[in-house]
Amino acid sequence: MGAVRVCALLPTFDNPRTIGRVVGEVRKHLDDVIVVDDGSGEEGRAVVAGLARDGLARVVRRETNGGKGAAVKTGFFSAREQGFSHALQIDADGQHCTDDLPRFIAAAVDRPEALILGVPVFDETQPFGRAVGRKISQFWVNFETGGQVIDDPQCGFRVYPLEEALAAGARGDRMQFDQELPVRMIWRGVPVVNLPTRVRYLAPEEGGVSHFQMFRDNLRISAMHTGLVFEKLMRFARVGT
Repeated sequence: MGAVRVCALLPTFDNPRTIGRVVGEVRKHLDDVIVVDDGSGEEGRAVVAGLARDGLARVVRRETNGGKGAAVKTGFFSAREQGFSHALQIDADGQHCTDDLPRFIAAAVDRPEALILGVPVFDETQPFGRAVGRKISQFWVNFETGGQVIDDPQCGFRVYPLEEALAAGARGDRMQFDQELPVRMIWRGVPVVNLPTRVRYLAPEEGGVSHFQMFRDNLRISAMHTGLVFEKLMRFARVGT
């Protein structure tokens, strides 16, 4: 690969109380920040517009909410158009430890061909339901990748080599995206580096907000894994014929 140019990529949907702080913390380590506003309401839109006005981030606005995956894909195309080779995805809700950015950037520079995935180290703020969901997702991605290649399939703190991420062609546009894309990249032969990082869920009074829709997103995730397993079995069938 050529020179490594990393930008931060923050998808956001109605995070007015946290997005500014996260951008400020990210900029302590990385000057180039792309914020994709995924159809936020008036308050969130105003905060993001302020970031652009103050020169703190390059803002791409989606007029309607399409989901986290759709926002990240939009960010991928924008980052590539601006000449970046890698996108460091980090959530806008303030749960990730931005002090770990230098380790993630260094890993991308050291292994530019690799997908760098965060492995969350949780404290007592982790909801029980999320812990169960992670174990279920871990089982399925292990099956789909043929072993424990991905230590955690859901952490939204990661570095993507852009060309491989776009070539992998993830189909999901919502919460299933974070799990689907790494699997498809591994199928293309992209190596993975797993890095531990601290994660803390913020309380509502701190600005913490979850857009996870328990029924709809679990249904989408289940359908996505069903599709990936079917594709995997079809691959085996073609190899055996």
